[in-house]
Amino acid sequence: MSEATQVDVVVVGAGFAGMYLIHRMRQAGRTVQCFEGGTDVGGTWYWNRYPGCRCDVESMEYSYDFDPDLQQEWVWTEKYATQPEILRYAQHVADRFDLRRSIRFSTRVVSAHFDEGSGRWTVTADDGSVTSAQFFVMASGCLSSANMPDIEGRDSFQGVLAHTGRYPHEGIDFAGKRVGIVGTGSSGIQSIPVIAQSAAHLTVFQRTAQFTIPACNGPLDPELQAAVKADYETFRAKNRRMFGAFGSHYPKPAGDAADVDDATFTATMERLWEMGGTMFLSAFRDLMRTPASNERAAAFVRTKIAEIVHDPATAAKLTPDGLIGCKRLVIDTGYYETYNRPNVTLVDIGPQGTPITRITPTGVQVGNEHHELDVLIFATGFDAMTGSLLRVDIQGRDGQRLADTWEAGPVTYLGLGVHGFPNFFTITGPGSPSVLANMIIATEQHVDWITDCISYLQANGHDTIEADPASVESWVAHVNAVADRTIFPSCNSWYLGANIPGKPRVFMPLPGFPGYVDTCDDVAANGYRGFRLDRLGVSAGV
Repeated sequence: MSEATQVDVVVVGAGFAGMYLIHRMRQAGRTVQCFEGGTDVGGTWYWNRYPGCRCDVESMEYSYDFDPDLQQEWVWTEKYATQPEILRYAQHVADRFDLRRSIRFSTRVVSAHFDEGSGRWTVTADDGSVTSAQFFVMASGCLSSANMPDIEGRDSFQGVLAHTGRYPHEGIDFAGKRVGIVGTGSSGIQSIPVIAQSAAHLTVFQRTAQFTIPACNGPLDPELQAAVKADYETFRAKNRRMFGAFGSHYPKPAGDAADVDDATFTATMERLWEMGGTMFLSAFRDLMRTPASNERAAAFVRTKIAEIVHDPATAAKLTPDGLIGCKRLVIDTGYYETYNRPNVTLVDIGPQGTPITRITPTGVQVGNEHHELDVLIFATGFDAMTGSLLRVDIQGRDGQRLADTWEAGPVTYLGLGVHGFPNFFTITGPGSPSVLANMIIATEQHVDWITDCISYLQANGHDTIEADPASVESWVAHVNAVADRTIFPSCNSWYLGANIPGKPRVFMPLPGFPGYVDTCDDVAANGYRGFRLDRLGVSAGV
């Protein structure tokens, strides 16, 4: 293109955040261009097509709540929806609101540079096109930058090789195959039981044992779905006041675990285990705050593992040390039971075992043992929260690079704005609840806030908005202080970037959705306190 296309807003990513932003910008009468690397909408649910992939937030809650008619017309089939069903839902939304005409598919943004003179962003895509926008929004997702480990010989493997986060759309036929999977996080734990059902043999390479809770999934009761839809507004309102913006229908915490005897504690935990799901640790108020109470819950799950897994040696390998919930709590369908199958082998490649030496053309070498494989799957997660943001060459004032600004770790105000980068917003960015909340509700809250913010700027004659450095500094300190009152920072997790070699260890999400929303609303109600609002070349104050 010889000259830049002019729009009000450029958004990167056509997942649930990007789609809703398109819808809101159109409602506000603004022009918007979205860029998406995939061939269709869906974001996470477009790329992650591995066996067993499903959401860990219940279907009636993991959906948009901005349109009452949309809520009523869509019918979910399972308690926890599968990837194909969620993708169909995303496609339905795109069709219903005619969103695709604002999306350029199979196109990735490679750079976005801010020009102080014009107060606009110049956005360049990998097809050579250039777009000029007043506002630049990254809606690229918290878990979208796949982490492929750098293991010697990885690219020499001659069988089928895939990553769960970039799974082939045509699928993989495991029947009669020797399959290896590296990683036992959420995607591994969901994949392993399904792969084991058809593979001739499945070898699981585990670096770190994980706590996982049964999902207790099943068909969604039509009567339950009808009851929720009869008063969806109240259901949603209750969820928005929950810690993670979901789960209001679960039992309220039974006080503090520190105050109850062993029999009462065990009975309460047993009830939550039978219900299944990520609300397991809501059984008592202090499980995520007090290590001693948390250890009681961890011991409960360790006992369950020993009861489920028949071979004591395998059960021991599967039993985690440390606290439960400081890493993402996983929910599963038959995960521990899978290790009772004769065609499944667990290989410990962690500190207590033997690491992978190299990958060969025909398998995986672990010490002196070679595992012959036809298929090798990496379930090794993502460069979370910041990976997709830093893959784009984003430059703010004076050519300041976002990668340099975040060299020691991400720093934001509200997880929405970055000092030195006017009119730049990150949806569910570091410093916001993001992955510690129901992501669709979290993205809706951010999109609504951004939409209202842009309207405020235009109504009051402002051209740019930028986070004040003092606000960024105090916000980062606040996020750290809140996290330090919990058990979250107590273990090496992707919440801190610990899964990526060389990545700064900074706790990135903010625990506590409802309090965060109240803060965002208060900032907006007070003229976007903590942001600098400018007319071109003229400061309008902070």
